[in-house]
Amino acid sequence: MRPEEHEGTGGGGPLVPMAWMYSEYIADEVLATGELMEPTTLEYRAGRDALALTIFLSDRAVADELCVARVDELRLLTAYGAGWRRWVCSRLKALERPAGPADPDLGLARAAWRWLEETELPAADLDAIGPPPWDGVDTDGEEDEEAETQVWTPAWQLGLPLGHLAVHLY
Repeated sequence: MRPEEHEGTGGGGPLVPMAWMYSEYIADEVLATGELMEPTTLEYRAGRDALALTIFLSDRAVADELCVARVDELRLLTAYGAGWRRWVCSRLKALERPAGPADPDLGLARAAWRWLEETELPAADLDAIGPPPWDGVDTDGEEDEEAETQVWTPAWQLGLPLGHLAVHLY
């Protein structure tokens, strides 16, 4: 979106990434409503970026707020095992343009995707925790040292479930 022209002074100005900014705003509102994470954490940023990327790439125009159909679509897109990463990569590739002016919305979406994919955050290693206590396994009251094991995982793998849960709570 270009700035409005006023008496010949606004033409040719920088492009304003309104679609991305709107997607990021909606994602932030959904996450803030759920109150799942402090907004100052990297996990919150991962959730916001994953959700904003999903909103931006889903390519449906939404008026002023999330409608029921849109919320259902976001639930499906962010669901575990839905192939979100593959979907994001294919959508970003489909939006590539061979030449012409750079699209600031797409540039910000790509930057968010790079951050989500290249940044690793510590997460609990659920495989190291062992069987749940109701499994009938007796631990003789010993604390499991492995339960505190952490692994480093791409930010999107933490952000996507957070965004999905926030959409459910919205």
